Amino acid sequence: MSDVPSELKYTKSHEWVDAAGDGTVTIGVTDYAQQALGDLVFVELPEAGETLDAGDACAVVESVKAASDVYAPLAGEVVEVNEQLAESPELVNEDPYGQGWLFKLSLTDEGALDDLLDAEAYQAVVDEEEG
Repeated sequence: MSDVPSELKYTKSHEWVDAAGDGTVTIGVTDYAQQALGDLVFVELPEAGETLDAGDACAVVESVKAASDVYAPLAGEVVEVNEQLAESPELVNEDPYGQGWLFKLSLTDEGALDDLLDAEAYQAVVDEEEG
């Protein structure tokens, strides 16, 4: 069973969003996504200062099994990336909601957070995918 923290928001494409309350969010891939991918060997992140639109493919997580795009769940400017992942991509597997975060965005529209899934709705997506 995947871990789905109730305080986070989610996308159907398995990204999580943690709102700081100051117009910025931290973004990563969910526990379900990292389990499905397997052991990560490489993470490619967007550049700080890059402007993203919601739905943009903005990062890549690569495992021994496959490479997957990570999509921007919200529009905004990348204000920080997790530099540790260049040396330690396995942090995404070990701690997807903590040290395995991918990047932080300064949001264009904080109200867009309301369009994301809550934990219960995301769990329903996972349950459906697991069959």
